[in-house]
Amino acid sequence: MFLRHTKRKKDGKEHRYWSIVENRRIGGGRVVQRPLLYLGEINDSQELAWRKSIAILEEGALQPRTLSLFPEDRCEGLLADASIVRLRLNELRLCRPRQWGGCWLALSLWRELELDRFWGGRLPPSRKGTRWDRVLLLLATYRLLAPGSEWRLHREWFERSAMADLLGEDLGLAEIHKLYRCHDRLLEHKQALFDHLVGRWRDLFNISFDVLLYDLTSTYFEADPPFAESDKRRHGYSRDHRPDCVQVVIALVVTPEGLPLAYEVLPGNTADNTTLRDFLARIERQYGKARRIWLMDRGIPTEVVLAEMRGADPPVQYLVGTPKGRLTRLEKDLLAKPWQQARPGQALAARWRTLCFRRQRQPRRQGAGNAATTAEMVVGAPQAALNDGAQPRGIADEARRCPSPCPSRVAPGRHRGSA
Repeated sequence: MFLRHTKRKKDGKEHRYWSIVENRRIGGGRVVQRPLLYLGEINDSQELAWRKSIAILEEGALQPRTLSLFPEDRCEGLLADASIVRLRLNELRLCRPRQWGGCWLALSLWRELELDRFWGGRLPPSRKGTRWDRVLLLLATYRLLAPGSEWRLHREWFERSAMADLLGEDLGLAEIHKLYRCHDRLLEHKQALFDHLVGRWRDLFNISFDVLLYDLTSTYFEADPPFAESDKRRHGYSRDHRPDCVQVVIALVVTPEGLPLAYEVLPGNTADNTTLRDFLARIERQYGKARRIWLMDRGIPTEVVLAEMRGADPPVQYLVGTPKGRLTRLEKDLLAKPWQQARPGQALAARWRTLCFRRQRQPRRQGAGNAATTAEMVVGAPQAALNDGAQPRGIADEARRCPSPCPSRVAPGRHRGSA
């Protein structure tokens, strides 16, 4: 193990950066160097700054004494000074290195969001002295820096991090049963947590929440049913291509910046098109009525829910993919034209919504024709053209075999030239 420095010239000056590395022998007799600890910039020209780099509080002293860090082989020409610590590289040992910077940043973010005060009043210490708010902070930091299982956090990660030093705790904070039991204490505060976070995001980032992204995903379990009647693990449509496993469906509403506003864990056999109405009502109750724009996949809303959104006060606007089976009559007119010629104001003007066509930038599979390289909002679709009856498959299948546009519906009130 030794100190290694790298040089870099910046603004005409030479900067030297130091790291502690060790040699590791690998296959083929080769030796590689593995960095263990990054020390940052330590240059000869920064001698005065070095002298303030270490503060030592000696036993019996009222004030700390500042010392400076110097490698032994770079002390030539320096004045004799008792405040200089000369580093002997041949006697250097690195004991229990821990990640500190990421843990410190996570703790700073936690306090900036005022989550320490929020959870401090809702997760009081137990009778045995367990600080549940700090257990939660540990779990959140772990998910942010190195997401994995609670077992890995208990066995490995806690010892390799500086969380014990930053929080003044020991290994008892990461006992495996505490990590698991902490989750059960959070669910009752879910609504209050989102209210608190939304308020902080408004204060910190001035977010308006006028555009919302709604989607669903699923996660499966390798477990054998049957389960209790109240258990949400069910067989359903598997996005993970594991129809043999039970699953739960997770619905999430986020802002374009990625900030979550609401979520729900649903039974694994929940159909996507049965979830939107409840989330619309939840967002309205939690954040009030506003002219919001919802973005979602074509399989999530139904025509009944879309009609309710258009008839709301104020109308709820949306951008959603149109099912291809309802575009047969439009395809006859659109596929025969260059896409640039399909413009608003022609024979396909919309009465209450707008169709947006996006050309694929690359062919979806080999053999497809060249696709356009730009996208444009083109044509309004009459309501009569989007009926719910059965449609012939021939034209729709032909459209899928060529680089056809990808249609989306826009709610009324939106400018046709904007997404």
